[in-house]
Amino acid sequence: MPHRVFIGIGSNLGDRAGYYREAIERIARLPETRIVRQSSIYETEPVGDLKGAFLNGVIEVETELSADALMRRLLLIERQMGRKRPAGRKPAKRPRMRPRVIDLDLLFFDKEMIETRSLTTPHPRLHERRFVLAPMAELAPALIHPRLNVSISDLLAELKSPQRVTLARADLLRPQPRKREVVSR
Repeated sequence: MPHRVFIGIGSNLGDRAGYYREAIERIARLPETRIVRQSSIYETEPVGDLKGAFLNGVIEVETELSADALMRRLLLIERQMGRKRPAGRKPAKRPRMRPRVIDLDLLFFDKEMIETRSLTTPHPRLHERRFVLAPMAELAPALIHPRLNVSISDLLAELKSPQRVTLARADLLRPQPRKREVVSR
């Protein structure tokens, strides 16, 4: 029986919409993995001293992969797309926010609570992030957070974050035509 998984996607550098679409395409090509649904895409103001708004959303997937195998593949997709993470062990509990080409977070893996050196699910800060809860509430409003025993819709309603999260403009999300090179003879 496949695992029900939610993956958060974000980008705030370069062709954000293009990177967002590319990440979904790459996830769809993972073995034994199928995208079930996608949330709307949200534009999110940056936190702290970051510059440039993020595009954020969530996808629901079914996969036969284990949580660790899926996380390794998500990290590989990030690296292949140009994301540079600090070298070494698992990041600190509160990593410094950095601009990123792509960010893929394993938010939920079934109803499992996983805590290893390389993975924690549910994602440890999702209940503090409007840019995760808004798209999650579209896909699974009644999903109960297994650590907090509260539904996604209730977590969103109770969130006190002042961060502004709005639906992204439709024109921003359409694939952009490739520029043709003009060769003079």
